[in-house]
Amino acid sequence: MLQQAYERGHLTLLTRNGPSSYFIGPEGKAGPEYDIAAAFAGYLGLAIKVRVANEFGDLESLLKNRQGELIAANLTRTRAREKLFAFGPDYADVTTIAVYKRGSKRPRELADLVGMQVSVIAGSSYEDLLEKARETLPGLQWTSAKSMGMEDLLLAISDGELDATLVDSNIFKISRQFYPRLKRGFTLAEHQNQSWALLPGDDDSLVQKARSFFRLIGENGDLVAMQKRYNENDNDLDRVGMFQFMKQVRNRLPALMPVFQEVAEAHGLDWRLLAAMGYQESHWDADAVSPTGVRGIMMLTQRTAAQLGISDRLDPEQSIEGGARYFLRLRKRIPARIPEPDRSWMALAAYNMGWGHLEDTRKLTQNQGGNPDRWRDVNERLNLLSQEKWYRQTRFGYARGYEARQYVENIRSYFDTLVWMETHAHPVLITQL
Repeated sequence: MLQQAYERGHLTLLTRNGPSSYFIGPEGKAGPEYDIAAAFAGYLGLAIKVRVANEFGDLESLLKNRQGELIAANLTRTRAREKLFAFGPDYADVTTIAVYKRGSKRPRELADLVGMQVSVIAGSSYEDLLEKARETLPGLQWTSAKSMGMEDLLLAISDGELDATLVDSNIFKISRQFYPRLKRGFTLAEHQNQSWALLPGDDDSLVQKARSFFRLIGENGDLVAMQKRYNENDNDLDRVGMFQFMKQVRNRLPALMPVFQEVAEAHGLDWRLLAAMGYQESHWDADAVSPTGVRGIMMLTQRTAAQLGISDRLDPEQSIEGGARYFLRLRKRIPARIPEPDRSWMALAAYNMGWGHLEDTRKLTQNQGGNPDRWRDVNERLNLLSQEKWYRQTRFGYARGYEARQYVENIRSYFDTLVWMETHAHPVLITQL
């Protein structure tokens, strides 16, 4: 398989579209599995390509048909799978847990799942666990989700359409911040290892290279860093609140207000909207740095800053200038026929999740009979980007559309509050004007 990769000139990753494996973010391809595989390709001196399986069960056939060199999709090493694949080094130690909706009856053991509406990913290790459990619990029933991703199952539980599902602890850790209604029920399996799956056979050259690579990134800390960056919510959407906002209006905004006003005036923007964006991004913390490497008041990526000619992202003036210009660049791409404020709300969504995902949502809106030029209609469908049934139909695939939706709503709330404070001569603002 290593020779195949060198002949092709690239390493092909076989994976699934989702937050715990691979997706296209605002700055391009991303995801916990993708980042590690891309680093491995670089270690081999190769480019990387991605082949996304429509269903979890398709990964095995894609590998056997040599459509890729390795599977990286949160794959648990099991005895059954060891008969099918050659595995690389273990890189994650996870448990399998049962998840249910907060406020409903908590399942505390497998027997509690009897009589509940349970669904798990088809062909997964979760089904193996349930099959084994059914030997002593014949009443245990579940449905196999073939065309659904884990996000779909978690959403179904949150909406009350399902009672429970099984999920690996690391996937739940990444996803739970976006589903506050979900809770951990109980643990089914302790200490399962996750690994890459490769073709078995006499040629183990790729496996040996993988072992050397994981040894290297384990020793230098890169593996932990790549895994950690997705375990936190960059925008802290679950922790924002008006109390905290008003506190920072008093403590941090006064020093930054002249900069917001100057930059906004130079670019024909409302300074209060620009300030609301800055608060949502960093809580007006000039030294803010996220696990993904974005930094500064407007949380610019290094690539975006370079494109905008910003040399110091931690400098408040440069950061706010860069954020304003990037926002305007996105808003300019919005069709001229779309009026304000819808143009700005769409540009904000693109600022958060990327232009391609906004266009995907507008196309979904149009296909469903909605108006792709009206923010209300587009906003209603942002959540679809996290549901496999829908993101499979799009060009750019999975995205945290619910996060972008909350992102815009938060900024609008902060903006409205600043407008109210200014028009009512609030003492915190009036002293700065």
